[in-house]
Amino acid sequence: MNAKSGLRVVVTGATGNVGISVMKALAADESIASVLGLARRLPALSLAKATWGSVDLSQPESAGALRSHFTGADVVVHLAWRFQPTHDPVVTWQNNVAGSIRVFQAVREAGVPALVHASSVGAYSPGPKSEPGVGEDWPTHGWPDAAYCREKAYVERVLDTYELEHPYIRVVRMRPGFLFQEAAASEQRRIFVGRFVPGPLLRPDLLPWVPDLKGMRFQVLHTNDAAQAYLLAIHGDVRGAFNLAAQPVIDANTLGAQLGARVVKVPGNLVRTALSAAWRAHAVPASPHLFDAVLRLPIMDCGRARDLLGWYPARTAEEALDAFLTGVRRGTGAETRPLAGQRVG
Repeated sequence: MNAKSGLRVVVTGATGNVGISVMKALAADESIASVLGLARRLPALSLAKATWGSVDLSQPESAGALRSHFTGADVVVHLAWRFQPTHDPVVTWQNNVAGSIRVFQAVREAGVPALVHASSVGAYSPGPKSEPGVGEDWPTHGWPDAAYCREKAYVERVLDTYELEHPYIRVVRMRPGFLFQEAAASEQRRIFVGRFVPGPLLRPDLLPWVPDLKGMRFQVLHTNDAAQAYLLAIHGDVRGAFNLAAQPVIDANTLGAQLGARVVKVPGNLVRTALSAAWRAHAVPASPHLFDAVLRLPIMDCGRARDLLGWYPARTAEEALDAFLTGVRRGTGAETRPLAGQRVG
């Protein structure tokens, strides 16, 4: 990096939920000279200092394009990830695992000195639901029955070997909880609930009760706060993994209070049976295997991010969740294909 010219950063998956927030954070940072956003589909979005490139990580021929895009970069931020189709895990594996390996190889071949990879709480093995939570040394074997967790965990193993073989590359792994913002609400509704569920139905007065399931405690973070953690990792001389989440931990009581709804204990097997039937009928895209994983995800301790990055989320978990619910009801979106707003179907 030239001290006068600033950093050149390349971001994969630049038009998704996290990608768009990271791109905006980089564009607003004076020490960033330029940022190249890579995605399967080019967006109709203009950002200061940003250019866009098209690449499909699931295709073997993307390796050459990645090397070309990465040449001269100071940092590569790897965010690209596909959640669907959940009924065809080969497709997601080709993009998420094989594509990530191509990114890592291209980083090495292009001589990029730093790689920041988007892992997830989903990479963690089942663990305690109580606070203060697990540190970054908790096993990352995921929940093997869920494709998302299985793929996140496999990429963690790839990076273990990668770091040993290439110690001169600074590797950072971000492990956030569930990431929400208003602009991504329509995308997330389509991914997890389906495109035919009207967003306006998610009104507090139409949700008279909230199910209280054993193990249903999870952590949430506003995507813009996650983007600030990425920015700190780009600038800092840090390595290793960082847990990212806001307070408080979300549970049925928190949801009930936020929605003004009564909390009712419900057997988990009853919910899973209904979800499994809907998934097999292709009525909802979220698989019952992911439901199983969520009930087993550990609560994370985010002290390392505070101590080494100096990172503190500006929004509470409740504010992040409220932004998502507001976006779902309004059909909010952004100027990229993945985040495009859509009220119904």
